[in-house]
Amino acid sequence: MKKIVIVRHAKSSWEHDVNDISRPLKKRGIADAGLVSEDFVQFKYEPEIVFSSPATRAVETCKIFVRNLNISKDNVGIYDELYDFGGHDVVDFIKLIDNKYNNVMLFGHNHALTSIVNLYGDTYIDNLPTSGLVVLEFDIESWSDLKQGRTLKTIFPRDLKD
Repeated sequence: MKKIVIVRHAKSSWEHDVNDISRPLKKRGIADAGLVSEDFVQFKYEPEIVFSSPATRAVETCKIFVRNLNISKDNVGIYDELYDFGGHDVVDFIKLIDNKYNNVMLFGHNHALTSIVNLYGDTYIDNLPTSGLVVLEFDIESWSDLKQGRTLKTIFPRDLKD
């Protein structure tokens, strides 16, 4: 069995005159990532390794989760392949994950992540929102055999607010 936690980066700011990869998080994004990660703590899911897009907004979101889930920074890697909006590069990346890892966490972007959770999960999600989290489980021994699995959990910021 393999599990992957997929997290879309938190809400980013368009107020800064920077290129897309350098856009930082908005205050709301920081708050939402905190809410989702703090809620996720109760499920006691411990990823063995964490992968993030190099985009500032993804890395900042990843750092919030890593801190709140008490994950060692040594288990976090930044990969250019995850700065992908279509999904093909992300799927190829997942299929190349070392099989010694059964529980992984990945931070990236839309529309790639909405497509992936719908293609590989069994619950349709219209749009994976910013800071949205989806846990998928696969009945496989090798990541290269990636196929449709089960959607075990979703956590969206809107569901955690009054």
